[in-house]
Amino acid sequence: MSWYSILPPLIAILVVFWRKEVIMALLLAVVSSEFLLLYTQGQSGLLTFINSVERVISVATSAGNSRILIFSIVIGALLAYIRESGGVAATVNKLAPGRVIVGLGTGYTGRNTMGLPAITMSEFERYAGQVKGLVSGEDVLFVEDDKERWIRLIHTKSNSGREEFFNVEDPIAVMLAANGPKGQSIVGEISDGWITTGGGTGVPRGLPVIRQAAERVGNTFGEFGGSGYKPYVVALTSACILHDGETLTSERVIHSVGPTLTRGVHAMWERSFGPGSHLGMENPDLAGEYNQYIKEYGRNRSNVTPEDRRYLDVHEGHFVYLKPGEDRFVAPDVLARTLTGTPRQVNERLDELESLGVNNVALSATDRHTARTLIEDFGKHVIDAR
Repeated sequence: MSWYSILPPLIAILVVFWRKEVIMALLLAVVSSEFLLLYTQGQSGLLTFINSVERVISVATSAGNSRILIFSIVIGALLAYIRESGGVAATVNKLAPGRVIVGLGTGYTGRNTMGLPAITMSEFERYAGQVKGLVSGEDVLFVEDDKERWIRLIHTKSNSGREEFFNVEDPIAVMLAANGPKGQSIVGEISDGWITTGGGTGVPRGLPVIRQAAERVGNTFGEFGGSGYKPYVVALTSACILHDGETLTSERVIHSVGPTLTRGVHAMWERSFGPGSHLGMENPDLAGEYNQYIKEYGRNRSNVTPEDRRYLDVHEGHFVYLKPGEDRFVAPDVLARTLTGTPRQVNERLDELESLGVNNVALSATDRHTARTLIEDFGKHVIDAR
């Protein structure tokens, strides 16, 4: 293979870095490739442009290629629409008026995968207030370093007079996820509802904190399903309806629910060994055991992870899948606190959550097949029985 073959991709990379234009870079790479083919075959370089056009057009003669191109164009147009309209939540609200909820948290999962701690409570409060103001159609003061700027969603009907972009006329609820007292106070002061993890176990302790904060500032929750100073409560949890002959330790159950539970072990590892957020969870013995596991896992990778990037291995599969051998950290007692069990057991647990003040449950699903099975089982065996 001639060294000429590296020129087209090299040209594409240089153009991307120089002009930040991906399409231009790809077209120049195609043209340069065609020129090199003609050059090595002893033909005139004047045919470069014509041959390049013919080669591009020939791609569309394949039905499979045409489907890929059309799909890419449609998806690209949709993403461009969302980007230009200025707000994902307000765009979705245009498609489903009045049925949109924005849920915000301090960034446990996303920031841990980058080796960063959760944002501070003051940052969380400021950010939540900005989002709430924007989706309400208000101007919001945005601060970056030493710069302060007023920002707004400029393509709203009230601002631009145009209706085709997105919708903030129908209210959008901004609900906050918080398990600690500081975060729960912020929920009471500025949010439209409360999202809690841990299967709802923290609701009895958290609701009084939220109510007190809400009453202090006069924040009522009636517009979005709450009652007075009591917010609409969503419990984020996992679920799996046991099939005949299954137990909590069955392979399908562990595969379906396990990836959503190891986040607690990941948090304990962060507390003892990592740079990220730990949710206040601490178990030195379990963290040490997991540290030994993750070191061995890292050593057995084809591309060994350096020690200072161990957190990347820890959070691989977070909420998505279990790494090989990680199933041993799925504790049966933790799994039992989720909505996993027979239909009767799940309905009893739902009744208990309702008595604690939970209004809704958000169920985590790890993949498409698990989600489909969960929807079918929950609808047929749990909802129909209530």
